[in-house]
Amino acid sequence: MQRSKKRKAKFSQSVVVRAPLASAVLLALSPAYAQQVAGLDEVVVTAQKREQSLQDVPISIQALGGEQLEELHIQGFGDYMKYLPSVSFQGYGPGFNVAYFRGVASGENSNHSGPQPTVGMYLDEQPITTIQGSVDLHLYDIARVEALAGPQGTLYGASSEAGTIRIITNKPDPSGFASGYDVEVNSLMGNGSEGYVVEGFANIPIGSNAAIRLVGWYKDAPGFIENVAATRTFPTSGGCLSSESPLPPGCEATRNRARDEYNTYETYGARAALGINLNDNWTITPSVMAQKSAFNGTASYDPMVGDLKVIRFYPEDSEDKFLQAALTVEGKIGNFDLVYAGAYLKRDDIVNADYHEYAYFYDVQYGYGAYWYDDGGEALPNPSQFINGSDYYTRQSHELRISSPQDQRARFVAGLFYQTQDHDIYQNYQITGLGDQISVTNWPDTIWLTNQLREDSDWALFGEVYFDMTDKLTLTGGFRYYETESSLKGFFGFGAGYSGNYGEALCFSPEQFRNSPCVNLDDSIDDSGVIPKFNISYRINDDAMIYATYSEGFRPGGINRNNRPPNPPHYKPDTLTNYELGWKSAWAGNRVRFNGAIFLEDWEDVQFSFLPPSGSGLTIIRNAGSAEIRGIEADLMWAATDQLMLSGGLTVIDAEMTDDYIPNPGDPPEAFDGDQLPVTPKFKGNLTARYEFALGQFNSYVQGAVVHNGSSWSDLTRADRATLGEQDSYTIADFAAGIAKDGYSIELYLGNAFDERAEIFKWAACNTGVCGPGNLHVVTNQPRTLGLRFSQKF
Repeated sequence: MQRSKKRKAKFSQSVVVRAPLASAVLLALSPAYAQQVAGLDEVVVTAQKREQSLQDVPISIQALGGEQLEELHIQGFGDYMKYLPSVSFQGYGPGFNVAYFRGVASGENSNHSGPQPTVGMYLDEQPITTIQGSVDLHLYDIARVEALAGPQGTLYGASSEAGTIRIITNKPDPSGFASGYDVEVNSLMGNGSEGYVVEGFANIPIGSNAAIRLVGWYKDAPGFIENVAATRTFPTSGGCLSSESPLPPGCEATRNRARDEYNTYETYGARAALGINLNDNWTITPSVMAQKSAFNGTASYDPMVGDLKVIRFYPEDSEDKFLQAALTVEGKIGNFDLVYAGAYLKRDDIVNADYHEYAYFYDVQYGYGAYWYDDGGEALPNPSQFINGSDYYTRQSHELRISSPQDQRARFVAGLFYQTQDHDIYQNYQITGLGDQISVTNWPDTIWLTNQLREDSDWALFGEVYFDMTDKLTLTGGFRYYETESSLKGFFGFGAGYSGNYGEALCFSPEQFRNSPCVNLDDSIDDSGVIPKFNISYRINDDAMIYATYSEGFRPGGINRNNRPPNPPHYKPDTLTNYELGWKSAWAGNRVRFNGAIFLEDWEDVQFSFLPPSGSGLTIIRNAGSAEIRGIEADLMWAATDQLMLSGGLTVIDAEMTDDYIPNPGDPPEAFDGDQLPVTPKFKGNLTARYEFALGQFNSYVQGAVVHNGSSWSDLTRADRATLGEQDSYTIADFAAGIAKDGYSIELYLGNAFDERAEIFKWAACNTGVCGPGNLHVVTNQPRTLGLRFSQKF
């Protein structure tokens, strides 16, 4: 967090985040304090594609600096989401989480063939957004995390309809050698499970004009969910599946043993960047980053089974690995700045999942067990399903932009952008012993096969122009012309002997697409358009600015695999229009920084993906009408004394549908005008206090941080809400204390001190009308954790 200018250099890189304490505090600050405490440090961000002071950027930005990331123990996606009040998320665990800004969420299920995200994720200059979830990068040696709220369409494009999150790494520095390492051990206080983290970096000058920066990390996170022994009896066949010991008579033994610490997580990776100053004007920075993560079990528990308990019979695990190579070239042509940023991302996800609940509950509700039989025509005693799946992404992006001198009255930034992503999709839903006559042809034991290639590409011409009407008044106008294209080709569905509606029954080409029986999907959609942005800012004085913004964001349309009537073959783009009034201010001799914005957003043609009640299990995407979002967001930082720093942030949102959602013409509404949008709570806020003091010869500190997340819904429709229930509000408190001297530090921390069980996301294994009544899952946070961390910098 920000330090007073009297602080040592090690405190100089932290940044603003979190909410105001109370307006009365600001007004009551005594001028006498200005004689005792120096001002807060300047915060530099690159949200508008150039370096600027946070207080000079007329858009809503929340930022977490490198030191603040360390102080708050932020190591991954779920950690920094806590401290970004304008952002919410839902997901199924590491690598499969989706972020949402300002309530722009419809509760979609993030299907691989469904809508693109509304939030763009960037690593430095390169987009790393993927459809099924954000890359869960381990954060170490990071300069800052920037959260840009509201549509960022002009500078960041289609994937930034509602906002953009940027992770900015520390760059190679030829001015001197620097290195460091961190070692952490931690233990879950409820069950004694242990984890540890090892991290290190080195900045190595190569002559006077170049340097290489090397970073590495390893994390082993303890599990806290228990897979309990249980037995399932299928009503149609009377057969049973069991993980109990001894095995009940006549039951089939499970392939997955019951055990504690079911959801362990391991990740390791490295980053290398080379910075070369060719001369005073030109710099090139090639870099490469790789990470591999392995997650065992599930991130959710079943409250009907017990607290942090779940029933699983088949192996569950996921492997998420990615490699990104990037090149940034920066230079000058005359007085103009030129930047090229290109990157190649390869991401591979391999998943094994237990899907027995789908088979069990459809058998209970509809007797589906009679349709799953062996080669002899006998109903399978155990018709449980399990999934083997993989998603292979390759993405390349290129951006070339030019900026005029920033000290001129009229100035601009303009550029060209191109990106393309290939997504190989494979999912094999299997039932052991399934008859060949109802299996997918040439795929034994396969009841459903997805084998597809998805390609998404877009290119754009963009620019923003800034004109100082006076020394205090600045006008900004921007645009982005874009062209997008998306295509899907391959096979999906059941075998010919099982269904006359999906799968082989829909084949129109005998081509064996990647060994699948045929091609029953080959479609594409394209779109083009222009989105604008207008901004006016007025600097009241050196310490205060107000601004007003009109901006638009968009998300491309796509292909509906389930295009049998009444479902349309395509779904339309949706658009977000943003009206925003904001302020940036410093008070009491720059000891208090108070920023915020009031906004109104209109979301049109909302893309909504859902599972129908039929047994196809095939996601449908609809444009679900429109919504209106009203809110206020603010953050504050107060250097109360040289020792005490207080900071916080909050967002208050009212996000509602403005149309009834009717899935098909003639159907009754499933969501109504005035219904709250899902995922985002009406209130989210956080507060941090850090006190630093001398303890003998040591620099010491104590810190407390509290985060509150209000109640929310996991889905849009009334039926799902009635079944799943509301996600309860939660408050999480973290505490830490430490000492430091001569470059090393030791810290003791207590995470989730009161062992709060957060309801981050509720879900069911299939349509809630079938799986929901007796089967709910809750994605939750890590229980109370005690940790010890040792760090040393050279």
